[in-house]
Amino acid sequence: MMNFLARLSRFRRSEWELLASAFIALGVVMLMQPLSLTLFTLSFPVTLIGTVMFIVVSHFPE
Repeated sequence: MMNFLARLSRFRRSEWELLASAFIALGVVMLMQPLSLTLFTLSFPVTLIGTVMFIVVSHFPE
């Protein structure tokens, strides 16, 4: 875990793409769950943040 966090601080593409993909997946899961209206409401901003983050990160160096 510490290795992953250390590599995040170097702004390399692979780790940040993984984090952005996790945000997108979390937003989709929040969208499909039937239990909480609050999670459903927050699903769009979480998915949007992940998508924008993925677009920005795709310009980072390998």
